[in-house]
Amino acid sequence: MNVSAHLDQLKRKHQTLSDAVEEAQRSPGTDDLAIADLKKQKLRVKEEIVRLSS
Repeated sequence: MNVSAHLDQLKRKHQTLSDAVEEAQRSPGTDDLAIADLKKQKLRVKEEIVRLSS
């Protein structure tokens, strides 16, 4: 897989995680730890995107 394809895949994963965080925050029964875990995953993906983009 080339870098461009990998970046596209990471961007899609980041968007999916972003949507999951928003959905979890709207749901009253969602555990705060679960939301924090999703946010950490999203941050790791974002850091990888930035690293590969430079």
